Amino acid sequence: MDARGEVAVVAEDVQVAAKPRRRTYTAEYKRRVLKEADACTAPGAIGALLRREGLYSSLLVEWRRARGRGELAALVAKKRGRKPAPGDPRDQQIRELERQLAQMTGRAERAEILVDAQKNLAALLGRPGTIAPS
Repeated sequence: MDARGEVAVVAEDVQVAAKPRRRTYTAEYKRRVLKEADACTAPGAIGALLRREGLYSSLLVEWRRARGRGELAALVAKKRGRKPAPGDPRDQQIRELERQLAQMTGRAERAEILVDAQKNLAALLGRPGTIAPS
């Protein structure tokens, strides 16, 4: 304490993460832990395994249930957050029509170039263009 009655605070080296991160587990890690847990036969062996790995028993139960249902996808870390909204079918139709329009426009341009080339060739050869009867 100093003369004013305030307590001096000693700065300590505290290592606290600014924002805690949620742990994620790979499918391989989950399978390995499940295999080790299944191999445990002595009393307290599973508890020792969970303490060593820093896991809760509820995770082990959840992973076993997922494995029992045959959900291999459940053993993969799931992406968190909002699911993408399904697209409007009209938007897909618009994209398809725009693609077709671009394709047809390119074909028409190539056809015009070909017709112009044929006209130029006919003019060079001295053949007059045929006029269609009306």
